[in-house]
Amino acid sequence: MGKLFTLCEWVMKLAYLNILWFLFSLAGLLVLGMMPATIALFSIVRKWQRKETDFPIWRTFLSIYREEFKKSNRLGWCLIASGVFITFDFLLIRTVHGTLQLALIVPLIMITVFYIITLLYIFPVYVHYDLKMIAYIKNAFFLGILNFHITLIMLAGLAAVSYLILLQPGFIPFFSIVSFAWVLMLGGNYCFNRIEARKRKVRKSYI
Repeated sequence: MGKLFTLCEWVMKLAYLNILWFLFSLAGLLVLGMMPATIALFSIVRKWQRKETDFPIWRTFLSIYREEFKKSNRLGWCLIASGVFITFDFLLIRTVHGTLQLALIVPLIMITVFYIITLLYIFPVYVHYDLKMIAYIKNAFFLGILNFHITLIMLAGLAAVSYLILLQPGFIPFFSIVSFAWVLMLGGNYCFNRIEARKRKVRKSYI
């Protein structure tokens, strides 16, 4: 009964956090609210995965939302602009034919892959480190490249979650975004722990 109660409690917490994400995103008319709401959600998921559970969800979410509103939106507009640029390039390449199209499409596909890898890690990196804007993007990219096997596992996890949610669309308001965040933060924390373990080994070698 104790385990069942704990399970039900976690289900309620996840659903509550997901609903908060939707409400705060709408509060910022999506355009301005989605990024700070996402940062707040990832911050709380990070705390939970690191065994920090004794904190008020509402006050923590609201505090992070307000604190990261401007900074997270700057990052969001940067990511959106990059995505629009890549999409525009794909549309432009469709008007070109022959060898030139092949010469342009190959590097653009590589850039798109790098962009997707960066997106997978950008939120875990953002909530784990305190860096400058460009440093977030660089660290997210290199983290994904250096831990490519984790990147593939994260993609598989996202695909599995997407499939389950599509099977039961009624779960979208309660478990959609928080499930994606859980998968990404789990992969991010694994990579962060590996980095910290390496740093400890280096320190010991100098002692």
